[in-house]
Amino acid sequence: MSMRAGIVVTGTEVLTGRVVDRNGPWCSEQLRALGVDHESTVVVGDRPADILAALGWLAAEGCSLIITSGGLGPTADDLTATVVGEFQGRPMVIDEQLHQRITAILERLTARWPDVDQESVAAGNLKQATIPRGASILEPVGTAPGLVVPPAEGRDGPTVVVLPGPPSELIPMWEAAAQTEPFIAATEGSAAIEQSMLRLFGIPESEIAATLRSAEASGIEIDDLEITTCLRRGEIEIVTRYTPDRQSLYDRFAQFVASSHADTLFSVDGTTIDQQLAALLKGPPLRTIALAESCTGGLVAARLTEMAGASDYLRGGLVVYSNEAKSKLAAVPAGLIEQHGAVSEEVALALAIGCREVLDAEIGVGVTGIAGPGGGTKDKPVGLVWVAVALADGASTVRRLELPGSRQLIRDRTTTVVLHMTARLLGSVSA
Repeated sequence: MSMRAGIVVTGTEVLTGRVVDRNGPWCSEQLRALGVDHESTVVVGDRPADILAALGWLAAEGCSLIITSGGLGPTADDLTATVVGEFQGRPMVIDEQLHQRITAILERLTARWPDVDQESVAAGNLKQATIPRGASILEPVGTAPGLVVPPAEGRDGPTVVVLPGPPSELIPMWEAAAQTEPFIAATEGSAAIEQSMLRLFGIPESEIAATLRSAEASGIEIDDLEITTCLRRGEIEIVTRYTPDRQSLYDRFAQFVASSHADTLFSVDGTTIDQQLAALLKGPPLRTIALAESCTGGLVAARLTEMAGASDYLRGGLVVYSNEAKSKLAAVPAGLIEQHGAVSEEVALALAIGCREVLDAEIGVGVTGIAGPGGGTKDKPVGLVWVAVALADGASTVRRLELPGSRQLIRDRTTTVVLHMTARLLGSVSA
């Protein structure tokens, strides 16, 4: 599509999964906004040879820009700057002014810990102030400076942007990096890249594959669009990237999907069900909601409170894992549980009505199920979940789910179903 860039994420803690990489996806989106096509993200441990190999591979792939994150701290395993200097053919030198600025930062920080080993601090300070000669310095947000390192004079290859690992330090440095001369030169000739997302719920991924084939058979040149599909949290996401001159082609494709899946397409602008439900609850009119969760253990409440402003409409959530809690907290009659079992349509609806009344909300949600891996029976297998939504005017909806997968997947997908059920009920009442 455009100029190409690669990302190298360093850190054995990221490679082994102890820390989840957030920098790669964030940098990828910033590159797209600049019209730079993201080629690949490579995750490597804190081994110089592996970092060097990753840089070399991305350069061989034709990347004009490489972003690295991590490995800029004061300890012995923080080696990214040194490796990048070697890769670009630039010797490492101490920048005295940078050294003084880092020293001032460290003096403020170490004042709180008078017993800290000052000699070790000084050595780490000097290490962070040692940079490839000719690199553009990005001012530290913590103690580690960022760097923009072009190839040494007379050498071809990509410019390397060296950023720290903590997102709180990396993100503020991005704008400064993008304004440096080497960065601008490396991205010269970039072209705009548009990205759009369609979201569907209640449809298998195989059906979308068939839709793509049908779209192509109908004469829509989908090969001129970069289309990816993903099943996430029980929803299908269709993400399409394209150049601005393909806008009309994308519009035709989006309309084809909309006409083929009118009953399952719920978002044409990328908005999530979380955002859509929040908008319905905020109104006008404002509607309040309460939750009584058994098998999901508060995950629905967590989804709702991820949205800013949730305090306007969320009355509260009850985690009613035991039968006693269902009765004492959500006012579910003990006899109802004894008669039908905790995992039943009747108890789910009683949870929804009970929490709504107990917490004085207009909407109540009840969730009860068997997330596994144990606890299932022939009549009530693992993955059986009942979800109910009840409104103050007496309207309600109850749904039986039989979800495959692990305990984590069952619980996560249940939360998605809850949000969709609630939004649909509210939408039908509003209509």
